[in-house]
Amino acid sequence: MRNLIFTLFFLSVSQLLFSQDNDDKITIEYSNASRKSVLEKIESLTDYTFYFDEKWLEAENSLISGTYKDEKISTVLDAVFSSTNLNFFIDKNKIILTKNSIVYDKLPANYFRDQENAANPVTVSKPVFFQQYDSIKSGNEKEGNTITLVGKETANQEVDLYTLSGYVKNSKTGELLPDVTIRIKNSKFSTSSNQEGYYILQLPAGVNIVETESLNHKKTSRKIMVYSNGKLDLAITEKINQLDEVVVKGKKNKTIRTAITGVTTIEAEGIKNIPLVLGERDVLKIALTIPGIKTAGEGSAGFNVRGGKEDQNLILLDNATIYNPAHFFGFFSAINPYTTSKVDIYKGGIPSEFGGRLSSVFDITSKNGNMQKFAGEGGIGPVTSNLAISTPIVKDKSSLLIGGRATYSDWILKNLKDEKLKKSEATFYDLFAKYNHNINLNNSIETTLYYSKDAYSITSDSLYKYSNRLVSLKWKHTFNQKNRGELNFTNSEYKFGIDYDSTNLNAFDFGYKINESQVVLKLSHLYNEKHKFTYGLSSKLYGINPGTLDPKKEESLLAPVDIDKERGLESAVFISDNFKVTQKLLLDIGVRYSVFTALGASTQRIYQEGLPLSDATVVEEKEFGKNKAIKTFGGFEPRFALRYMLTDDFSVKAGYDKTFQYIHLLSSNTTQSPTDTWKLSDLNVKPQSGHQFSLGLFKTIDYEDLELSLEGYYKKSNDILDYKVGAELLLNENIETELLQGKGKSYGIEFLVRKSAGRLNGWVGYTYSRSFVKLDSQFNEEKVNNGEYFAANFDKPHDVSAVLNYKFTKRYSFSANFVYQTGRPITYPIGKYMYGGAEYTLYSDRNKFRIPDYYRLDVGLNIEGNHKIKKLAHSFWNISVYNLFGRNNPYSVYFVTEGGKVKAYKTSIFGIPVPTITYNFKF
Repeated sequence: MRNLIFTLFFLSVSQLLFSQDNDDKITIEYSNASRKSVLEKIESLTDYTFYFDEKWLEAENSLISGTYKDEKISTVLDAVFSSTNLNFFIDKNKIILTKNSIVYDKLPANYFRDQENAANPVTVSKPVFFQQYDSIKSGNEKEGNTITLVGKETANQEVDLYTLSGYVKNSKTGELLPDVTIRIKNSKFSTSSNQEGYYILQLPAGVNIVETESLNHKKTSRKIMVYSNGKLDLAITEKINQLDEVVVKGKKNKTIRTAITGVTTIEAEGIKNIPLVLGERDVLKIALTIPGIKTAGEGSAGFNVRGGKEDQNLILLDNATIYNPAHFFGFFSAINPYTTSKVDIYKGGIPSEFGGRLSSVFDITSKNGNMQKFAGEGGIGPVTSNLAISTPIVKDKSSLLIGGRATYSDWILKNLKDEKLKKSEATFYDLFAKYNHNINLNNSIETTLYYSKDAYSITSDSLYKYSNRLVSLKWKHTFNQKNRGELNFTNSEYKFGIDYDSTNLNAFDFGYKINESQVVLKLSHLYNEKHKFTYGLSSKLYGINPGTLDPKKEESLLAPVDIDKERGLESAVFISDNFKVTQKLLLDIGVRYSVFTALGASTQRIYQEGLPLSDATVVEEKEFGKNKAIKTFGGFEPRFALRYMLTDDFSVKAGYDKTFQYIHLLSSNTTQSPTDTWKLSDLNVKPQSGHQFSLGLFKTIDYEDLELSLEGYYKKSNDILDYKVGAELLLNENIETELLQGKGKSYGIEFLVRKSAGRLNGWVGYTYSRSFVKLDSQFNEEKVNNGEYFAANFDKPHDVSAVLNYKFTKRYSFSANFVYQTGRPITYPIGKYMYGGAEYTLYSDRNKFRIPDYYRLDVGLNIEGNHKIKKLAHSFWNISVYNLFGRNNPYSVYFVTEGGKVKAYKTSIFGIPVPTITYNFKF
């Protein structure tokens, strides 16, 4: 059969030999015309007839223009088909169109060299069409004979390497997939898809076999014929047992081969096996099991990353900021796990495209809707229920994903040990919607809407409520195979209020709000194999209403209060170069220049220089009109990362980054709370700045995907905020008089071993770290701990975490989660003294003592439904016990004077084992 095919092919080529010489001249003009209409016009003006598949021209739907006078027909057709994958062949009065390949009028020299000459082979450069024939003739049918054609073949091609690019997608949902490995079989050429599922790969001309590999998807293999630079989208299928794994990835190859240190990715699909409080999946709570990430206590909102404060973390959902990512006093995150794809956490080596925070970036990416069919998933637990559904709007083009979550949690509060919490009420819900639309191969848009609301009452006469709202719009555009870009517009709002409804004359409504709008233009340019540039600019407008108080009754004893609004503009330009110096040495060099301007209208106090800020040291008050610049800050933020491969599976990395932060969280609590407020830098409050140095060793072992890492860091911060004793932070028109700004330093070492394959999988992490604050001044009222460094509220030197999952079968598995932490620092009363005839309590140095250490073991049994493909829905049960040993871990320690003696008491949140059962389904 193959000999017959070749004979027919040879006879056809022989018959066409030299026929291309027939090339008449033509005069023609066309404007904004389709290619089909141009061909029809040529037919009407000449004796030529075109032969082609009309689908080819339907795919090439752009309009063209041209004017030619007495020009060769071949020149005109070259212009008509210049930006397409179509070629043509002229045979007398027939013009035959071909897709991708060209018709040759002669065979390459020595093409029919006999096998007897194999002892002294002659290297012959063959056109890629003949390579395609050789591939079929060779008998290697293991990969299949179907060949996908890429690019457009031209005569006398001399380029050795071409560029293949495209998107990697889920074959069922159309979701773009990041971190999929794409390689050319039996070659050195490989790459991986980026966060948008886009990949760029260099490969030789001719026949290639493209392979894809991903932890959660089936391996694929596809034969392609490469004529020139071209595009190829790859569709891959999920593994049936995808949800059997505990997936928190450092991404085995990516971890050792990328330059940036301190990066962790949490895949939302893989965390269902991990037992957490009340059986609720929570991508942000899982982050607390990663070395270097802590929180001040159980049920606390906010994160302390590598010794940083809670306000030093930039938390993004589809590029929009979330200011309070917590529900239910911090027990749950405000991120719906059923609409979340993954979270990328940057603890160090923060890319230059991010700015505005000192310690970390939590970059949360939501799922895309299913572009193929109606689908959904949900969960029913003892405290919350979740549901997420998606549907195609236009099949293979656009989709809509909608998710919602609500709680029925009051029964839990009645069973807590804390008496205040027992009498409280709490409710929350969040809503999510995302629309995706692929306009064409080069353009796509995304729109995300999110809203969350909490309401709780600790006493019968007070109702606290807070909410997050955000909208995100993204347009992605591919200019060509080397240049891509995206334009993002986001708006975020956080507000909280207190409704105090008393029978006396003190009833009031209190309100606070922060709003920000941001535009980001991000571009990428693949200069060559060694350099990939990312660059862009951003601008963010802040608007803060620091607080309003409105009495509810006309005869109220309270006066209305309305604090002046704050506004500020933060802008930046950034650029980075991922520079592959050699196969072993990789650099990621970037710089960001940020500038912040505090804007009016505002009244700013001018204080006497060299003296504490107080009412007594005011020199004057200065008025600034609307949008007038009050104070401008700015500076360069260099980012540098290095990776050197010691062996193929062992690398060393180093990094440095400098950051500025122009917004500050005001909180008098040990942990972040919903009633904390944000303050912009201005005439009297300086921006924070920080430097971080990091060094790490990274090793992978092929045996069951074992991965080890050891990272160390040292960080210094300037102008971090603290407060004077007894500071009033709410409704204070001159808040700067209550603030202190000082220095911070932190250092630590993080060890992680991760196993992602086999019956037993999971990770174990250990962190030794210290975090200190220094508040020094020539004035005693601004000095803390005699101006010496003291431990920060969240300083916990030893932190051990283990997340393990053991699979008995494909349907049954056992999970465990263990946490141990050193107790956080606290200031104790250590005695009494008399002054002026009155008795006072004497306290220790700031944070000299510690509350008892914290440890907890959670266990869970996971039961999958059967794995039949054709069924209405796939189900999963999780039966877990939180705090198996019933450890009475202290949440806080407080002191009460009773009978002339100071007594210490501690409060706990969950002092008993908490069993839960959760049902999850997916259809």
